[in-house]
Amino acid sequence: MTALLIRRLLALPIVFVAAAVLVFLLPRISGQDTALAVLRSRIGEAEPDPVVLAALREQYGLDGSWLDQFLAWSGALLTGDLGISYASRTPVSGLLWPALGVSLVLTVAAIVVAGLVGIPAGVRAARRPGGRLDRLLTAGSVLGVAVPEFVLGTVLVLTFAVSLPLLPATGWGTPAQAVLPVLTLAAFPAALAAQLVRAETVDALARPHVTVARSKGLSDGTVLWRHGGRLALTSVASMSGLFLGGLLGGSVVVEVLFAVPGLGRLLYDAVLGQDLPVVQAGLLAVVMVAALAGILAELLALSLDPVARSAVR
Repeated sequence: MTALLIRRLLALPIVFVAAAVLVFLLPRISGQDTALAVLRSRIGEAEPDPVVLAALREQYGLDGSWLDQFLAWSGALLTGDLGISYASRTPVSGLLWPALGVSLVLTVAAIVVAGLVGIPAGVRAARRPGGRLDRLLTAGSVLGVAVPEFVLGTVLVLTFAVSLPLLPATGWGTPAQAVLPVLTLAAFPAALAAQLVRAETVDALARPHVTVARSKGLSDGTVLWRHGGRLALTSVASMSGLFLGGLLGGSVVVEVLFAVPGLGRLLYDAVLGQDLPVVQAGLLAVVMVAALAGILAELLALSLDPVARSAVR
């Protein structure tokens, strides 16, 4: 596992460079004049003074070629300088790291809730395929995958914040304020994990070593969790990295809906305001967190599966 970890870490710089090139090019390929948009948002004039516009381009380094801009931007990144926000005129690092911390807390909490709900439900449903619990889980998981987050979040707000004023609808900082955003974000991975665990456990329970275990007199519960659920957890563990990266990047709707000051909300505001330094830094942060989460998930899956662990030695 150590050799695998070293190989994956050595590949990270390549991933970072490729992501940096894409993040730099995508806003520019769109054809938007960032300096013009920033100036219009500040002074509200449809046709700003060309002299002022040229001065702004020079101030933010937008007057050079794309290559010059990329070299200057990437060189600053290597020193930890993420630039200055066009909108707030403050260092991007002061906006990015607190927002990333909020999003990580929200995302990890959602994954924990999804695991606590989806894994036991999937294992229990696999005990009797086609039974009442299995059919109920299938219907619930299909609903959890199909319902969009903005619909589920709105329903939860109307139910638990308006009709039954038990929880706050917006904000961040207290456990009560985290309940509705976490539940909204956890619905999709919980449904997906339940379906995955159910299928993997049904397959594991049909293997010969499970029949041998049952012939030795082990109880159904022991066989179910020790031989079925444990193997199913390997697949869930390998998917957890994708869940983390996907939820972190896709939490925009939840953070905007519940006014959570996370990375998704920061990126949403930055895209609307064409705040290029914040957009670039935020997207790079998502890519790097997703890459590190993928490595950790792969190591976790190997630690749970001795057969796969021996194959990589």
